[in-house]
Amino acid sequence: MYKDKLITADEAVKLVKSNDHVVVGMTASEPQQFMHALHKIADNVEKVTVSSCLPILEAEFFMNPKYKETFNVGGWFYTNTLRKIHHQGNISFIPNHLHLAGKKRFQHMKPNIFAMSASMPDKHGFISLSVQNVYEMEAIELADIVIIEVNPNFPRTFGDNQVHISQVDYIIESNYPVPSIQNGEPNEKDLIIGKLIAKEIPDGACLQLGIGGIPNAVAASLMDKKNLGIHTEMFTNGMMDLIKAGVVNGMSKNYYKGRHVTAFAYGSKELYEFLDNNPSIYFMRGQEGNDPSIIGKNDNQVSINTTIEIDLTGQCASESIGHIQFSGTGGQSDTAVGAQNSKNGKSFITLYSTAWVTNKETNEKEEISKIVPFLKPGAAVSLSRNDVDYVVTEYGMVSLRGTTIHERAKLLISIAHPKFREQLTNEAKKLGYIGIS
Repeated sequence: MYKDKLITADEAVKLVKSNDHVVVGMTASEPQQFMHALHKIADNVEKVTVSSCLPILEAEFFMNPKYKETFNVGGWFYTNTLRKIHHQGNISFIPNHLHLAGKKRFQHMKPNIFAMSASMPDKHGFISLSVQNVYEMEAIELADIVIIEVNPNFPRTFGDNQVHISQVDYIIESNYPVPSIQNGEPNEKDLIIGKLIAKEIPDGACLQLGIGGIPNAVAASLMDKKNLGIHTEMFTNGMMDLIKAGVVNGMSKNYYKGRHVTAFAYGSKELYEFLDNNPSIYFMRGQEGNDPSIIGKNDNQVSINTTIEIDLTGQCASESIGHIQFSGTGGQSDTAVGAQNSKNGKSFITLYSTAWVTNKETNEKEEISKIVPFLKPGAAVSLSRNDVDYVVTEYGMVSLRGTTIHERAKLLISIAHPKFREQLTNEAKKLGYIGIS
């Protein structure tokens, strides 16, 4: 059966027809050979839509503007790869909450072809989807044609991510390294924020962490905790370190006790080696694992996310700079709401108090506050003010849960950079958020 399904990438892309909807695996699981060959059919097809998420591959079919009339790209989450070519006009963002990303997109456009990278089949004919299970299983179940690039370098993982070879139409053999990323070293601000959050995390808590300096700092600040668990969207190096140190064992969880639940993983080569044949890691499809009602099943669930800016009422713009799409909502709303559904759960939104930007008039760098009277025009609200809980900067932590606009404006000003607090107070008074006296 395996040999009968083998084709080359050049043969695979010829299966794509005009007006098809092609869905590809996200991030480390992008089908590299398939995507690098896709532009070769440009003269034979038209109006092909490709849906992707967190892309890192710079493939010719969408990077080269000569193909923009042939291929449209819908992105669930932008990276620099999509940001820098968004202006071409054939790249557009798909607004979504991660747990419904696949479901809603596929209700709008059924996948005709699905392709991704995965591990080699085992002796029973099962292929592990390896490091991704966000929308990939949904796409496999719905697509007319399923193409898997099997790769011996991809770790064999467990969970709701096993596909029998009989469910796969075509197989491409590949041997490239799993795309990786190194942990960023936390800076001084990250460490301050990490320690503030760590104080609020009790023994036995269940963690959701993202990637970057602040989540890494939080993980590093938890080494003295006991019996922590993991129910997360993304599995990271910091989580691996906590498991290896014995800090995380999952034994206090009441949902998938002793298992570390995730939807996808992205990190170092060491992380992938840790995941390989590790039965304690459970890859649950994003539609289930990121559902706020599921997240809330574990007591003491903790969600830690970052935002670009927050206004004085608590609205968080975490994915766009004004009207310009920068990243995506991802699981921010899912996990923030899910954590607050949990018994004794807490959700943290983190940000530096300021940022340095270029003044368009003077062309010089200037420092601005990231706590603002109101968001930039056109900014997407990733987490509504109704759902914000704790907010943390390097100047402190405040809880906005259940507060009035008057109260939260004062609280947020208290953790803004000191040099902006008077200005923010004056703006809050003009807007009627706080009293004049």
